[in-house]
Amino acid sequence: MYAVTADTKNEDLLANACETLASAKTIAQEFAGLVKPSQRRTLMGIAQLIMLGELAVNRVLDNLDLPQ
Repeated sequence: MYAVTADTKNEDLLANACETLASAKTIAQEFAGLVKPSQRRTLMGIAQLIMLGELAVNRVLDNLDLPQ
């Protein structure tokens, strides 16, 4: 069972969110190739929204002041 505990570090949560979003984007893009054009456009739009979320999470990770 997946659980997010209070002691989970923010950078770990963000890294996991980024990987999850990347996987969701890939699934949407691959599935888009299997459906009719009207549905394909919808799935590609969803994939683009997922990509925007992934980019935002990556920017937060880049902006974090991580200890060295």
